[in-house]
Amino acid sequence: MPVGQQVTRRSLLRAAAAGAVGVAAGCTSEVGSPRPAPATSTASSSRPAEPPDWAALRKKLRGGLVLPADDGYAAAAQVYNPLFDGRRPAAIARCERPEDVQACVEAAAAARFPIAARSGGHSYAGYSNQDEALIVDLGPMSAVNPRGPRAEIGAGARLIDVYAGLSVEGRCVPAGSCPSVGIAGLTLGGGIGVLSRKYGLTCDLLESAQVVKADGSLVTASLESEPDLFWALRGGGGGNFGIVTSFTFNTVVAPALTVFALRFPAGSAADVVEAWQNWADGVAEMWSNCVVSAGSPPSVRVGGCFVGSPELCRIHLNRFFALAPAPTSELVTAKSYLDTMRHFAGCSDRSVEQCRPAAQGGELDRSSFVASSRILAKPVSDPAALVSLLDGRSELDLMLDSLGGEVSFTRPEQTAFPHRDALASVQIYANATAGRQSATRQVREVLESLGRLAGQLGYVNYIDPNMPNWESAYYGGNISRLQDIAARYDPDGVFAFAQGIKPR
Repeated sequence: MPVGQQVTRRSLLRAAAAGAVGVAAGCTSEVGSPRPAPATSTASSSRPAEPPDWAALRKKLRGGLVLPADDGYAAAAQVYNPLFDGRRPAAIARCERPEDVQACVEAAAAARFPIAARSGGHSYAGYSNQDEALIVDLGPMSAVNPRGPRAEIGAGARLIDVYAGLSVEGRCVPAGSCPSVGIAGLTLGGGIGVLSRKYGLTCDLLESAQVVKADGSLVTASLESEPDLFWALRGGGGGNFGIVTSFTFNTVVAPALTVFALRFPAGSAADVVEAWQNWADGVAEMWSNCVVSAGSPPSVRVGGCFVGSPELCRIHLNRFFALAPAPTSELVTAKSYLDTMRHFAGCSDRSVEQCRPAAQGGELDRSSFVASSRILAKPVSDPAALVSLLDGRSELDLMLDSLGGEVSFTRPEQTAFPHRDALASVQIYANATAGRQSATRQVREVLESLGRLAGQLGYVNYIDPNMPNWESAYYGGNISRLQDIAARYDPDGVFAFAQGIKPR
């Protein structure tokens, strides 16, 4: 893509086919989620119609409050997915400090008014931009402060700035690849990314978090302080329990990496998927994904990164080549940590500044999409059946991201993220530029069929309002403990929303 052309989520996928396979890994939901839009509302009818005193709240906020009648409202209400442009939040609070967040929570709780936090604005269900809710915009709280082996990161920081900020000190955290995703939503849902097999999920490196609770108090959640809350924040999903204002991570030395991208001939998708499933959970230094794209027949590509040299990478790739059809094209090249993350973000030819959202002066444009997920607990016994789900369709992808390695060294009950023993996550992604209806129909059909092939689990960071039995799908055996923690930290449902964890 030439410089000056805007980057969309769909163009990232197309860039993947040209050599940046895996760019969609970790495109996730956000830190906060309000009650749903009126059309699907399950909120209590006892909630009063009167909102908080906006004038009083405005005086307490350093960053300001934007109401529907104010200039700049449309821009302030905008999130990544244009499908949610019709949403009309009651107000958007630009929060620059924890005290701003506390003021918002106190005002919403007193009025029993819907409230949601927003980090990067990528909630797949639009929960961070709901109608008639107070949106707590954490975007101004985006500082990235490396301090030796640790880093304090504001909840509004986006991944491209996290990567750039840590790379200055030669450090990193394992995280996703979508550059405009917020660190908060990614971490709170677990955080699957391109270094997960070597270093674990994003949440596995979390040391502590500053959290505004439902009563407006600010607490530190860690293993020593508020340990139950800390447990829940590591995979319990965005929008539950409180609003995080900052994270402290244990970082690791940014490694030298090798990226690779492989394309395969038409008609080979089932054989490639079978080979990939049998190879993906090898050495922990190797992360990969397998992307099956709709068509007649569906096409397939495999890519990823290796912690180490191209020579060692090729040794491990040769084991895959022994199982798979011969690729039609092959890229294997060494890159620095930051250049690797720019590669997976589709920004190899762009600066960090250009790899930010267009609203922030960058070149990352917005993208209309509908998505859902499944978790592969083990290899699918009939890869041809999986591939056939996309046969004859269009504008639809299945993106299988490998898990295992360091992810599996933590037991499912040790954090709220339950899928520790899984082989891979599968993102079902449909381009919705031509309209929501067709994309939604395709995703639902594939979700149902893939559930029969692979099981009924899903990844909360690809949150889907149509996910059947979503509590067990997203949280597995951890749901009961999460419900108990919700009863303790948010008994009155201040942060309640349609797919929020409810007290039991």
